[in-house]
Amino acid sequence: MTVFGTPGRLVSWARRCPQTRQSGKKTSAGKAGKGNPWLNGILGEIAASASRTDTFPGERYRRLARRRGKRKALAAVARSILVIIYHLLADPEARFHDLGPDYYDNRVSRGRKIRNHVRQLQALGLTVTITPAQDAA
Repeated sequence: MTVFGTPGRLVSWARRCPQTRQSGKKTSAGKAGKGNPWLNGILGEIAASASRTDTFPGERYRRLARRRGKRKALAAVARSILVIIYHLLADPEARFHDLGPDYYDNRVSRGRKIRNHVRQLQALGLTVTITPAQDAA
């Protein structure tokens, strides 16, 4: 893996990195390119399989597919898997540890969740009063 040096260079070589085309003030997304058809084929299969699992890449796919669409989400998961593969091949001591499907949920603070839900309810025209729940012991 020393040929590539960084995971970004491997992703670029495999044509799995997003591109931005700019002409004046107008910016648009460019095609990623063709890349290696065998590598991209197997990465696509791996990403499609990972999207149906209860793992971090599966949850990443579901989060992205809601906002960006299924095809772009698959491409993003395939890129993430390629970065994981790079790190596993570059360092013989490295071991894969899945972050879990609740990785994002555990990183959002309780206060932020409350604030977002209150804002959403207020946007619907409701008045919100928050009181802590009593423990039902």
